[in-house]
Amino acid sequence: MPTDTPTLDGRSFHGVVLERGKTAGDADTLSFEGGRFRSSACDRYGYGDGPYTATARDGAVHFEAETRSAKYGALRWHGVVRGARLDGTLTMMRDGEPAGEKWVLAGEA
Repeated sequence: MPTDTPTLDGRSFHGVVLERGKTAGDADTLSFEGGRFRSSACDRYGYGDGPYTATARDGAVHFEAETRSAKYGALRWHGVVRGARLDGTLTMMRDGEPAGEKWVLAGEA
């Protein structure tokens, strides 16, 4: 039985990156293009874009990506897109170990 691989290519979402316990954070635009994911809020820390994967499940598109900075290490992204809403988490990795987590809430641009 053939299955279509979902894609988020060509879509972007504007929102905010929040730390646990905070109600305000950094503005962010999350973009998907050409099989790659980018977070504009992370540009200033030297994170580039990175490949993403997407799977359809429960009426939503679930995605994972990893972006890297030479200075700060890796960010592992996990999220769900339902319609025009994106909910996600990013885990900061240092020396292969989780070093913190933030949340992303965004709507399609």
